[in-house]
Amino acid sequence: MSAVTPYDLLVIGGGINGAGIARDAAGRGLSVLLCEKDDLAQGTSSRSGKLVHGGLRYLEYYEFRLVREALIEREVLLDAAPHIIWPMRFVLPHSPEQRPAWLVRLGLFLYDHLGGRKKLPPTRAVDLTGDPVGKPIKGSFTNAFEYSDCWVDDSRLVVLNALDAQARGAGILTRTAVLSARRDGGFWSVDLGDASGARRQVCARCLVNAAGPWVEDVLEGVEGSSSQRRVRLVKGSHIVTRKFWAGDQAYLLQNHDRRVIFVNPYEDDLALIGTTDIAVEGKPEDAHIEDAEIDYLLAVVARYFDRPPTRADIVHSFSGVRPLYDDKAANPSAVTRDYIFDINPKQPANARPPILSIFGGKITTYRKLAEHALDRLSPFFPAMGKAWTASTPLPGGDMPDADFDGWLAAFRRQFPWLPDGLALHYGRLYGTRTTQLLEGAKSLSDLGRHFGALLHEREARFLIRTEWAGSAEDILDRRTKHGLHLSAAERQAFTHWLQGLNDAAPEPMRAAT
Repeated sequence: MSAVTPYDLLVIGGGINGAGIARDAAGRGLSVLLCEKDDLAQGTSSRSGKLVHGGLRYLEYYEFRLVREALIEREVLLDAAPHIIWPMRFVLPHSPEQRPAWLVRLGLFLYDHLGGRKKLPPTRAVDLTGDPVGKPIKGSFTNAFEYSDCWVDDSRLVVLNALDAQARGAGILTRTAVLSARRDGGFWSVDLGDASGARRQVCARCLVNAAGPWVEDVLEGVEGSSSQRRVRLVKGSHIVTRKFWAGDQAYLLQNHDRRVIFVNPYEDDLALIGTTDIAVEGKPEDAHIEDAEIDYLLAVVARYFDRPPTRADIVHSFSGVRPLYDDKAANPSAVTRDYIFDINPKQPANARPPILSIFGGKITTYRKLAEHALDRLSPFFPAMGKAWTASTPLPGGDMPDADFDGWLAAFRRQFPWLPDGLALHYGRLYGTRTTQLLEGAKSLSDLGRHFGALLHEREARFLIRTEWAGSAEDILDRRTKHGLHLSAAERQAFTHWLQGLNDAAPEPMRAAT
């Protein structure tokens, strides 16, 4: 890429906000370069609770605008990516020690109606003593409420936005850090460095600082930039156990401290339990789950379930650092999940190139955040196109009527030799792009080496070729969740195979920019 021709936007950060902004901007006709110092979604955006939801508990903090926006976005995203986003029912056992029944009913009534719910079924009252969803719950809890939200494969949501941005002309550079940036006349002169140590310089008319937990670090490296806004780092940790109840419903559990814990079905036979809210001191990348957090999560689950998991049942854990806007709330759980922009200068003046920094946000509202960010930049790009993403599916999501089940049935007829579990896996991760993955394949042997579970060589090569995957972690933990289902020996064998592939052909191992 030439440093002579400036980009309109240089987006710093390959999480959900950065990828969403790059996609939206490229579709409006701007030239865009996105730089991510690690892998796409390697930070917070692959370590979330994996939900597209309105945020039921935010109603207690009077975040009505945020909840309404999130509830509207829930259905927009359900239409845009039905392969990686799908409805889920949540059972909320009533615990009168935390909240009276009338307050819960009121909150759920608002939750059902604030966002103009169309696709998802409404809240219902549940008698836990007779309903199947109450079977795993202790007999001391007799009543519950059941409501709707959506599941999302968070890291794939990031990748799909980056893919669409690239398809619309954006450059995507992974493992490429912004080392410094300085204003040079009417442009930003930006120094980049990649994982090999190579350095280059590019120019841009505008910087977008979407670095999440590292947003303040980026500002420190940008000459002449500062902000009175501050980010507040709050760690959320999750544990993954074997699934310990029947059915595809999730549970929302109220704790004595008035926080809530999600217990969600995960990867068919697993359960995802979280999250905690812990203030973070130090580097975000050093955050990890602590013993006290594990004890906390297990204790909440044990309060409600007859046969709760123990430490011995934990198969995986992870911690994500949420870059929340610092609204000075004393309780980390009460810190707003809304987002704030800081732009300098606020309007075109003396040809000074702007920098837009993002503080806060949540995965559900990323698309709307991107729209609002570009609205803020419109004075600097008066010829920029209009908002367009609300009615445009993400890659793989272009299914008639956003009907995943109907599409999957047709896909299985097209590839009858695929085992059902593998067909569902490919359909869920790649949607209509699965035909690209399977092009020319006529039997299971055409998928190449089998590494264990549902992982075959063809899928790994597809991810390397098309989705910027370069390491075993990129493939096993972010692009897919195969890592949860492979033995240590199988994972080591795959890593060894991939290393050999990288050693033999280092250059093609990154998707084209």
